[in-house]
Amino acid sequence: MSDISQAITREQAQLRAAQLEVHHYRLEIDVTDDAEFQVDAVITFSASQGAIGHTSFIDLLGHQVSSAKLNGTDVSYDGAQLALANLQQDNELVVSSSSQYSTTGEGLHRYVDPFDEAEYLYSQCEPADARRIFPVFEQPDLKATFELHVTAPAHWTVLSNEPGDFALDDDVARWTFDTTPVMSSYLFALIAGEYTQVAQSSWDTESASVPLSIWARKSMAFHVDAEEMLDITRAGFAFYEEQFGVAYPFTKYDQIFVPEFNAGAMENIGAVTITESYIFRSAVPQAMVQRRAITILHELAHMWFGNLVTMRWWDDLWLNESFAEFVSHLAAIHAGYSDAWTTFNAAEKTWAYRQDQLATTHPVIADMVDLDAVAVNFDGITYAKGASVLRQLVAWVGTEHFMAGVRAYFTEHAWSNTEFSDLLRHLEAASGRDLAGWADEWLHSTGVNTLSWQRHEDSVVITQSQPARQHRVGIGFYDVINDRLTRTDFLEIDLKSEVTAIAAQESPVIVVNDGDLTYAKLRPDTTSLSTLTERLGDIDDSLTRSLLWGAAWDKTRDGEISGSWFLKLILQHIGAETDSSVVFSLLRQATTVLDNFLPSSQGSGYREQFATGIWELAQEAEAGSDIQLQLVQAYIRHARHDAVVAQLAEKRGLEGFSVSTDMSWSALQRLVALGEVGESEIDAALAEDDSSTGHLAAVQARAMIPTSDAKAEAWEQISTGDLTNLELRHMVMGFGDVHDPQLLDPYVDKYFDQINQLWADSSFETAETLALGLFPMWAITERTAQRTISVAETTSYTGLERILTELHDDVRRALTAQATF
Repeated sequence: MSDISQAITREQAQLRAAQLEVHHYRLEIDVTDDAEFQVDAVITFSASQGAIGHTSFIDLLGHQVSSAKLNGTDVSYDGAQLALANLQQDNELVVSSSSQYSTTGEGLHRYVDPFDEAEYLYSQCEPADARRIFPVFEQPDLKATFELHVTAPAHWTVLSNEPGDFALDDDVARWTFDTTPVMSSYLFALIAGEYTQVAQSSWDTESASVPLSIWARKSMAFHVDAEEMLDITRAGFAFYEEQFGVAYPFTKYDQIFVPEFNAGAMENIGAVTITESYIFRSAVPQAMVQRRAITILHELAHMWFGNLVTMRWWDDLWLNESFAEFVSHLAAIHAGYSDAWTTFNAAEKTWAYRQDQLATTHPVIADMVDLDAVAVNFDGITYAKGASVLRQLVAWVGTEHFMAGVRAYFTEHAWSNTEFSDLLRHLEAASGRDLAGWADEWLHSTGVNTLSWQRHEDSVVITQSQPARQHRVGIGFYDVINDRLTRTDFLEIDLKSEVTAIAAQESPVIVVNDGDLTYAKLRPDTTSLSTLTERLGDIDDSLTRSLLWGAAWDKTRDGEISGSWFLKLILQHIGAETDSSVVFSLLRQATTVLDNFLPSSQGSGYREQFATGIWELAQEAEAGSDIQLQLVQAYIRHARHDAVVAQLAEKRGLEGFSVSTDMSWSALQRLVALGEVGESEIDAALAEDDSSTGHLAAVQARAMIPTSDAKAEAWEQISTGDLTNLELRHMVMGFGDVHDPQLLDPYVDKYFDQINQLWADSSFETAETLALGLFPMWAITERTAQRTISVAETTSYTGLERILTELHDDVRRALTAQATF
């Protein structure tokens, strides 16, 4: 059974919180051994009067326990928990144990750089993987102080939540870190290895000076845009301290790029870990640069919202993430990214709309009955729908009232745990509004409204799908001025019922929800849609264009219009698009259409037509521009002829366009999938790029070799091999990237026959990669749909059930789209 399924329930957590008050963890961790780490833990806690003499438990996953005593008496261990019997008013638990390092990115992960064989460790504890490192009361409302001592090789750097110092003892260093303020266990940080400090600075005010540092592994340090990151970080400090009315509450702020990281970043107090995907060793779309900036600001926001004031239980995970997502976009505008809300609409809201239309949709405030439920709810509703709903709330009550409520919330609840009702109370007091009805409408319900509008004489009639909610929306009227579609009038109204009629001028384009204040799908009127089909690229506002691109995509996803129409719309107007995030999203959506929404009998023809069109646009684009880069990347993804791709693999591109090593790898991988090149060319490319990035590119390329033997070998390594989390991810991507789906016919049955066992044998992160990455979307048939739902309905694994239910929805949607074609 998967470790993550040894879940703590909300009911258990509530009982334990009522029984216990945790005071202090003293941790001595030895990481000098390559195979395993040693932990000596002393934990002090007290029991409530009613719990004295009774039994509780503390969490510890997968350790070898050599000694464990509670108040001097041996305690039992079952591989997941230590039983704490005969509790006293004051208790001391002493545990000595050891465990192997993680290779899945959960707990204490170990990585060896293939370039220089340098070693790197980092912890990842959210939502409940501190228990893989040391014995811990693994729930957010049992905060305590942490005192950390680490024994490490003398040449390593060791970082944690607080500043530390070391004393050398021959070839080891003994590190001692300052004791933390009270904090939740999921925020614990231990980063150790041959990390190098890329840059350092400080955030200085009249009352404090906070050290700021950027860290990375040695072989990646050169590529880190450290000064840009520090500029964004300082802008975030300035914005949040002003808006929240509370100075940064911790001692320092390290940001550490760590290898093989599963998430984008993690908000460990004072030691934020960030994926190396945000280290750009070659040109990337500006969309990625902006996404990195927003991620930096998102994690910084958590220092207040999540770390200073923490959710009591994971039911309020949405608020932790949604708040950080919402304010990070406000902060991004302050930091100079004026089009941050366009990025939010193009990327985050698209994610939310998809998630909210699945059979597994859930209210923003989800019912997190146990840690299994938590693990699968780091999703588009928790992050993006919640942030969208907060934006709608701010549009309703006003930014100043919202921030006044937030400031009062921080003042009252600093260092403690709260529930959403605590924040709602402060927002009501600041705004003078009763928000209970709003919370019921938006936070305790599911689904997304569709706003459609039609023209009737001198009015526009707006209809919203049921159940109707109150929407604060802007309505924009666009006319042709200097050959551009420019907004000539604008008003804000509240939509409170199913049908709302407003007086309106005649305009070529009318946009409901202009400004994107609410959360809803859009269905433009016939005149607007006709104008947009011909002139979408002429709209002079990036957010409005993104909204209307989104409406076109929704109609395509919902099977209301052919995927071929959407592809034509992209080819007609993407060349005029100036927003990188919109281009990025459109090209991903085009891939979904080409992979899933076109009948197999016509897919190859439309893919060739689309690739040809994209290459023509790339040739017409400004040399070296962001859009040219994205168009060339898309061409490589969809090309089915080798001549141009071969040139790109040899780093020969368009005039004025520099082909990076990363792009040449992508081109080589496409040649591999075409059957034009193989092992020897992959080996030669790896010899030229002997780096961790090159290693992963080669892993993916080998899995793309279009032979039965290569696919069989890849499946064997994926299902039984000793791969790290990132190697597994790249091999899975390569395995499924085929030009002839018949090559993977044998693996449809293999998937459904084996996925239960693969899930059972894996940690959650690994299991999720396998369940999603190996799913046979190359075989979109009624039989695939039926087998998917059959396994979903019979599996005993909650996480797998949810993933398969969502994949079943994807297959059904694809079948509907193909029928519409």
